[in-house]
Amino acid sequence: MVKRRSHRSDEILLIPFLDILCSLIGVLVLIIVVLCLAQTQRINGRTPEALQRAQEHQMMLKEKKENVRINELLKDKVERLEKLQTETKQKDEQVAKLRLLLDTSTADREKKKTVSQNLMKEMDNLLLEINGLKTQDEPLKKQIASLQEEIKKRQPPPSKGAPVVVQPGGSGLAKGTKVFFVEADGGKLTFYWDEKTKSVVAASPEVIAADVAFNAFLKAVVAVPQSKIIFLIRADGTGAFNLGAGWAQATYGYKVEQIGRLPIPGRGEIDLKMFSEFLGKLAPPAKR
Repeated sequence: MVKRRSHRSDEILLIPFLDILCSLIGVLVLIIVVLCLAQTQRINGRTPEALQRAQEHQMMLKEKKENVRINELLKDKVERLEKLQTETKQKDEQVAKLRLLLDTSTADREKKKTVSQNLMKEMDNLLLEINGLKTQDEPLKKQIASLQEEIKKRQPPPSKGAPVVVQPGGSGLAKGTKVFFVEADGGKLTFYWDEKTKSVVAASPEVIAADVAFNAFLKAVVAVPQSKIIFLIRADGTGAFNLGAGWAQATYGYKVEQIGRLPIPGRGEIDLKMFSEFLGKLAPPAKR
């Protein structure tokens, strides 16, 4: 009886595994070859394109640095050239002036000599005339002085008229009030330190602003308790009053009630005896 061949169920076939292993080895070999080729194309870890760009960048930096140096050198040369051109122009102008002087001096020498001689003659004639006039000068001066004395003798003495007594008016003055007087007359202001002592200042804005005595007077009066200034206004003294009163109010802060005005008739001397009870007295500043 024929026996069947028995099949072993535990038999392992290795052919597929070897195929996969060979394929894997081939792939690895291919990868290694590719990496080797890529590495051979690099120089110091960079591609030729990167190396070229780096070299171009270095060249640009070098050219930029060289351009800066050249520009600075050029600027210095331009400045030196402008300076030299300016100096050359000045020298040329000096040379032209010298040449002009040399040319004119030679041509005009004789002419100037003649003119100089004529001027000398004219000067001598003038000196003679001056000496002649000087001899006539002293007699003329004596005659003029004599005539002036004669005119002075013939003039009548000035008449100022009777003294003008200033009298208090209105409702009177409060007890303790101190009154100071300023006379406004034409182009001047006369301010009284006391009944007799007085000073004069021209009634013009620049003089009033700069006059030491008048400003000292206004400053001292405003510091006196219950003080008041009365302007004695002559017939032609309105303008002087406006300047003086305006300066006192604007500069030293005088109130309206601290400034009074009183018209004065005639041209006589001011008499303040009626204000003896209220008259303020100040010491004038020392003269320098």
